[in-house]
Amino acid sequence: MAFVNVINCCLDSIRELSEELKGAVVYLDAGCTESFKFLGAFSVLLEMGVLSVCSLESMSSLDMAIDWNQKNDDLTKVVFFTCRLLSDAHRYILRCLTTLQHVSQCTIYISISETGHSAYPDSPLGPDAYHEYQILLVQDYEELKKKNNQNSIHKNSNKPKENPIFEDEGWLQLTPRESDTPKSQPFSTSKDTYDGGPKLMAYVHHFPLILCPFSPKFFVLPSEGSISEAYLSGDQENSISSGLPPLSTGTFHDGEDIPPGVALTAQFLYHLTTKMDLKLEIFSLGDLSRSVGKLITDMSSLYDVGRRKKPAGLLLIDRTVDLLTPCCHGDTLIDRIFSSIPRRTRTPSGPKGTRSRPTNLLRSPLDLQIPLTEILQEIPPKDLHLLQTIEPFLQGWSNTNQLSGNLCSSEIELLSGSLISTENFNGTPFLESILDKRTKEGTTLIKKWLQETIRKEKISVNTKIPPGFERLIKSLSKNESTFTRNKGIIQLAAATSHAMTEKNRAKWDSFISAEKILAINATDTTQNLSSQMCDIINKSLTREPESLISIEDALLLTITGYILAGENFPTSSSTGPFSWQEEHFLKEAIVDAILENPELGKFKFLDGLYDDLEANLKKKRDGGVAKDDFEDDQWGSWDEEDGGDNNNNNTSNENAYSDMQLKLELRDRVDNLFKFFHKLTNLKGGKGRVNWESDNDPYSRKGLLYKLVTRILRKDDVPGLEYHSSTVGRLFKTGFGRFGLGQAKPSLSDQNVILVFVVGGMNAIEVLEVQEALLESGRLDIEVVLGGTTFLTPTNMLDLLLGDSSYI
Repeated sequence: MAFVNVINCCLDSIRELSEELKGAVVYLDAGCTESFKFLGAFSVLLEMGVLSVCSLESMSSLDMAIDWNQKNDDLTKVVFFTCRLLSDAHRYILRCLTTLQHVSQCTIYISISETGHSAYPDSPLGPDAYHEYQILLVQDYEELKKKNNQNSIHKNSNKPKENPIFEDEGWLQLTPRESDTPKSQPFSTSKDTYDGGPKLMAYVHHFPLILCPFSPKFFVLPSEGSISEAYLSGDQENSISSGLPPLSTGTFHDGEDIPPGVALTAQFLYHLTTKMDLKLEIFSLGDLSRSVGKLITDMSSLYDVGRRKKPAGLLLIDRTVDLLTPCCHGDTLIDRIFSSIPRRTRTPSGPKGTRSRPTNLLRSPLDLQIPLTEILQEIPPKDLHLLQTIEPFLQGWSNTNQLSGNLCSSEIELLSGSLISTENFNGTPFLESILDKRTKEGTTLIKKWLQETIRKEKISVNTKIPPGFERLIKSLSKNESTFTRNKGIIQLAAATSHAMTEKNRAKWDSFISAEKILAINATDTTQNLSSQMCDIINKSLTREPESLISIEDALLLTITGYILAGENFPTSSSTGPFSWQEEHFLKEAIVDAILENPELGKFKFLDGLYDDLEANLKKKRDGGVAKDDFEDDQWGSWDEEDGGDNNNNNTSNENAYSDMQLKLELRDRVDNLFKFFHKLTNLKGGKGRVNWESDNDPYSRKGLLYKLVTRILRKDDVPGLEYHSSTVGRLFKTGFGRFGLGQAKPSLSDQNVILVFVVGGMNAIEVLEVQEALLESGRLDIEVVLGGTTFLTPTNMLDLLLGDSSYI
C-alpha cells in the first residue's frame, strides 16, 4: 500500500543526476551535508562515479589532491549542492573555483527556487535568478583569475596556494543588471576575456529535495539552510519569537507583510509535493499556516490540477497553536538522544555587514556527535588499520599537531558517529523502528538487535564487563571488520547508552515528574500551581551535586506552568492567570535566582546586565565589599582613624545604593519577562485560536497532533481548520455552482495520504502520538507523512522563547 517514501524520493532524485555527477568533484554546504548524512547518500554518490565529496565552507587547497593521479591537462568538473540563497553561497563557490585548478564546468544544484530568490527581502537577484547568477559568477571568476595570473607571474611560484576571498570581493558586484542578462544557456567565459586557463561553463539548476529524513514518513529541514533560518514573524504585538509563527489572532498576512520564511516554506512544500506527484487538498490551522496554504494554492496551475496525480491532503499547522508539547519532556528515546548528545559545531555564518542578516536564525545543527572514543580505544592495536590509515592523513591536514604512537582523544573525536536513517537491521531501518516506540520499548529493541548481531557474527561476549549496552557494544567492536560492518547499530547503541546514563536518565525523569506535578496542580487552583512553581525555582538554587534541576530548567518549567495556567484558568485575571500576590512571589523567586546565577545574563531579557550581575555576586561572596573598595578602605584608615569610619560608611552606602539600583533594574526586566509570560497564557483563548477540551487524566496528557489526527479520522469538526480551494474548486463554487454543479468541500479523512507540516518545528513525541492515533482509529489504510521546519527539543524551545530570537 505504501507509495510515499521521502527517503527513496530523495535518493532517486540524486540518482537522476548520474550523468552530471560522474567524474565530478562534489562540494556540499553545511545544510546539504546534514541532509546527505541522514539519507546515507555518500555511498550513492561514490557509486555514481563521483571523484570526491568535500565541504564547501571548509574548502581547502588540499582538496586538489584528487588531481594527483591525473594529468595536469585534465579539466575538472565541479558540482555544488547548496540549500542557501545563491547570494549567501557565492563567496564560498567563488573561493572554491579560484582555488581548484583546471575547472572546466561548474554546476550548482540549489534547493531555493528562482521565485524564492526574487521574493526574499534585499535579494540582489530577480525572477530570472539562476541565469543572472551564472553571468555574475563567471564575471567574478574572470576577474579573480586575472588577478591570480598576474600575481603568479611576479612570484613565479608553483606551490599550490589557497585563494582567499575577502568579505567584499565578488559580492558588491552581485546586483541585478538587466542589460547584462541575455537569455542564452549556459553562460561561459569568452575566448578573448583573458589568456591562459580553461574556459568555465556555469549551470544552475533547482534541486528541491534537500531535507533531513528520520524515516520514510518523517522529515525536517536542514538546520543551516536558508528556509529554516529565515524568520517566521516580525517584531509585532502578537509575535513571541522570530523562529516561531505569531500568535493567531484571525488576521491574514498578505503582500509585503509576509515574512521570508513563509514564502520559502510554501515554495519548498509545493516543489516537494510536485516531485512526489501528489495532487493536494490543502488545509491550515493558524494564521501563518493560512498564508502558506494560500501561497501554495496560488502556485497550483490548471495544468497541475488536470494532471494524473495521486490525491493527498496537506495539513499546515502553526507551532504556536501548541507550545506546550515541545516544551515538555516526552517519553521517547529519540528526544532523549537529541537532548543529551552534543551537536556538531555550526559553520561560520558569514561576515558581518551587508551579507549577514540579523533576522536570520541560528538553529541547532541536527548532526549528532555520538561519542565513539571509548569504543575505538577498545580495538586491539593489531587491528587498528582504520586508525593507522587516518593518522597520516591527520598529520598532513594539520601540521601543527604532532601525532606520535596512538591517536589522542581529540583526533579520535573526529570519528564520532551520527544517525543515518537508511541504516537497517535485516531490512528494518533503525530510526524508523524506534521513532514510534517509548523509551523502554526502544531501548529493549536496540539491545535485541545488538544481541542478534553478535550471534550472527559468532562473537563471544566478555563477561568481565558489567552487563548492559557497554558490554554488547565493546564485544561487537573487538576488531575493525566487525566494527565497520555493524557501524549502524553500534552508533545507535552508543547514542542510547549515552542518553541513558544515570545522570542523563535521572535529569530527564525529574523533568517528566515535575511536569506531571504542574499538570495536576493546574487542574486544581492557581495558588497550588504558583506555589509549586516557586518551589521548583527555589530548589534550583541549592547548588548541591545531587540537584538535577538548574535555574535554566526552572525557567523552562515556569514557562510550562504559565501555558498550563492559560489552558485551565483563562479568565481568572485580566492581566494573567495568577493573582497579584501569587505572581509577586514568583517574581521575587526569579529575581533571587538571577542574582545567584549571573550566567542567566545570556538571555535576551537580561541583555547588558551580565557584568553587573557577576560583580554583584563577587561582592556577596567576598563578604559584601569588593576587592578594590577593600583596599581603598585600608589606606583611608591609616591616614585618619575617625575619617576611616566615615569612609567605611560612605563605601557601604555606595554599595547599598548600587545593589539597590541593580535590583530595581532587575525587577523591571523581570516585570517585562512576566508580561511575555502573559502572552503565552493567551494561546488558547483569543480570536482565531483553537479551544481543545482538557484531558481527563493529566498523567496521560496528549499533544495537539494526537487530538487533531484523532478528530480528523473520526470526521469530527476541527475548530479553526480552514480549507484552501483550488482554482478549479473556486470555479465550481462561484461559477458552475449556480447551475447545481457545485463541488462538496473535501475532507482530510477521505485522503489516502495526509502530509502534516508543522511550521516552526516538531519533536519525536508527536511522531509517536500520531502513530498511536492511527492505530487507535483502525485506519491503517491511511498514510500520514510528518514534517516540520526543524527538530525541536525543550532546550531549543527555551532558546527560541528567551534567547536572541525572542521578541521579549
